Amino acid sequence: MGELIVGLAGTQAGEALALALALLSALAHAIFGAINKGSRDPYLTRGAINICYALGALPFALFVLPWPTPALWGALAGVYLIHIVYEWLQARSYEIGGFTVVYPIARGTGPLMTTLAALVVFGEHFSAGQWSGLLLLTGAIYGLAFANVRALGIEDLAAARRLKSAIGTALLTGCMIALYTIWDAWGIRLAENPFTFLAWFFVLGGAGFPLIAAARWRRLAPADRPELSELATRGVFGALIAYLSFGSVMLATRLGHVGEAAAIRETSIVFATAIGVLIFRERIDAARLGLIGLIALGAVLVKIG
Repeated sequence: MGELIVGLAGTQAGEALALALALLSALAHAIFGAINKGSRDPYLTRGAINICYALGALPFALFVLPWPTPALWGALAGVYLIHIVYEWLQARSYEIGGFTVVYPIARGTGPLMTTLAALVVFGEHFSAGQWSGLLLLTGAIYGLAFANVRALGIEDLAAARRLKSAIGTALLTGCMIALYTIWDAWGIRLAENPFTFLAWFFVLGGAGFPLIAAARWRRLAPADRPELSELATRGVFGALIAYLSFGSVMLATRLGHVGEAAAIRETSIVFATAIGVLIFRERIDAARLGLIGLIALGAVLVKIG
């Protein structure tokens, strides 16, 4: 399978597969975010997910796939550190902010920064049509976040301060999304077999954020701790979704252009908004529906522009 992915890179078939993988990642990531946001404690949930996907990937990393080269181990060390910071910021934003506010802000910050970085790191160039699509997508995502903030109707000063903190954390999360997208794309291209990179990416996650979750568990009062059965259920389901979310987008960046994959993945906003309305009972109006349409249009322009 790894040889097939490498062989398809740079071909028309590879571009088509990259598009499909980016869209699959978008849907999976929206579900992944909802699993974290909908839990009693996003830190503990994320820790449980990481443990489960690490255990699932470990046999493949140890016994099935080729071992990483020294250069790839160096890239994986960077992956470990970058994703710990990203995961903590994401959990923090879910803790203090509404899902339909912090999710669009974080996801809207990533594509533009990723595309600019891909220009420098990978020499990728967008056409004028693609830039217009990217700017439309980014602007519409921020517009959606702003509309969601206004819909909250916050008047309390303490709530306003909490919202300001949530927005700042979401912006930092978006910066980390751009950083990990570029770093992961570089790392997976170092691997002779891209699945070697993916397997060790998931294995290393088991020794990262779960340490933060364990420290939080010890600080919580027994009455505030979720049931272990609930954590295990969310962990297993979240791990399966994580394989699709992170694995698909990394393979997409290996097959095609990093900037395109990053932008198309942000159609996750469309799925996340639907989840926010249907699952979290968050309201949506015609203006926000229009913005969601612009996000989709922007993604289309990025691909065909």
